[in-house]
Amino acid sequence: IIGTLPIIIDLRRKVGHVQSEKASVVAGVLMIVFLFVGERMLNLIGIDVNSFAVAGAFIIFFIALEMILGVQLYKDEAPETAAIIPIAFPLIAGAGTLTSVLSLRSEYSVINIIAAIIVNIIFVYIVLKNSGYIEKLIGKQGINVVRKIFGVILLAIAVKLFTTNIKELF
Repeated sequence: IIGTLPIIIDLRRKVGHVQSEKASVVAGVLMIVFLFVGERMLNLIGIDVNSFAVAGAFIIFFIALEMILGVQLYKDEAPETAAIIPIAFPLIAGAGTLTSVLSLRSEYSVINIIAAIIVNIIFVYIVLKNSGYIEKLIGKQGINVVRKIFGVILLAIAVKLFTTNIKELF
């Protein structure tokens, strides 16, 4: 969530208020529901996990480009939905996160994954709720540095997600 802080601050500037509670709850519910029915849901529509992960890699890639280059690729005509789109999905519970949830299921027990999701969502909520304070604390230049650093990290995650899963597809 720290890496998406610049995006959240920009959204808060555009729409005035980000609904922290709503975004956190929706993201948490998405992750937990996907933990239980994600793979079956994907199979039902004929998409394997690797294809889903590659699609997620593209989304993460474009978000990273926005952060690094300072351009806006995502345009939302309905700013009142800023709590759910793009914050809850795809920033917090995007394709990369949902793919990770499915991957973790093969290595860890479901109760441990749910506990980790809950701890993560609590942290997400705290950061969302305090984004204005964090912005004041680190300043405009600090936000720009965070944006660039986490943009590069997000880009690396996108490349890793893409290369790992594209191998599986071929």
